[in-house]
Amino acid sequence: MEETMTMDIKDNAFARQFEISVAAGLITVEYSFQEKKIFLTRINTPDNFDDDAFINDLLKNIMEIAYERKLKVVPIFPKIAAFFRKNATYKDLLPPGIKL
Repeated sequence: MEETMTMDIKDNAFARQFEISVAAGLITVEYSFQEKKIFLTRINTPDNFDDDAFINDLLKNIMEIAYERKLKVVPIFPKIAAFFRKNATYKDLLPPGIKL
């Protein structure tokens, strides 16, 4: 795996989202579970937040969580699908039959 910046991500299971606080506010990545798959459905950022490098690092950290929990990842949100296209390292997290 490539080196990732470790982040203090909270898994808010009640709200079904990963959360991280930044100076501009709260960033969330919404998810749902089905069997051993996590569906990443949306990224919510504060208004005027456009740090794509931070979002990329956040997604890398979430991929590491998926590895730890032995989950397959189904990227529903376009920005998350684009992350997989740019980061072939994580393609083994995709379930069989998912092609991006």
